[in-house]
Amino acid sequence: MGSVLGRGNSPKQGWIAETKLEAKMVDAMKRRASEGSAMKSFNSIILKFPKIDESLRNCKAIFEQFDEDSNGAIDPEELKHCFRKLEISFSEEEISELFEACDINEDMGMKFNEFIVLLCLVYLLKEDPTAVHAKSRMGMPSLEATFETLVAAFVFLDKNKDGYVSKGEMVQAINETTSGERSSGRIAMKRFEEMDWDKNGMVNFKEFLFAFTRWVGIDEMEDEDGEEKV
Repeated sequence: MGSVLGRGNSPKQGWIAETKLEAKMVDAMKRRASEGSAMKSFNSIILKFPKIDESLRNCKAIFEQFDEDSNGAIDPEELKHCFRKLEISFSEEEISELFEACDINEDMGMKFNEFIVLLCLVYLLKEDPTAVHAKSRMGMPSLEATFETLVAAFVFLDKNKDGYVSKGEMVQAINETTSGERSSGRIAMKRFEEMDWDKNGMVNFKEFLFAFTRWVGIDEMEDEDGEEKV
């Protein structure tokens, strides 16, 4: 996979971001967490799956528009064209960081689910009031509403508002929904393991997004199109 995010083998306070992009993600999520979340339970997140699924699948047309050579993947140059077309004013370095972080196969080609994750990270980062691109607009209100739902879901899970979700926080979120059920702990562990790609005990927003695309079946959509499953 791409760059390993986070250091160490166990969760700890003062978690150190390993890349500039991760540090920006964490700072942006902390600011967003200070505003609170509309999500009140893990079930409220699950109930939104169908609407999120539909919105993300509608993004396929955007992906195909910027996949200029129609090879099923967006390369770095195509991504730059995409940002210019959407009037997203990120620097060359920022675009490269985003591409590297989301190209988890490291094949210099961004598949559909990776493209969705990248756009959602753009949505989060563009809210940075100190960034030169703070006023940029993606011009996709329906999709941005879906991204806001995903941000709110992460904020709900991030109980201590440190920009990461720990195993304990996941257990707490599941238990709030399924109090008294013996299976709740196992459900929490399974969901957490699906999110914690680098197995460092902490989940950042990018890892959460990749897990979410699998939960709503975006990877299955790629299989149907004959693309390689991530």
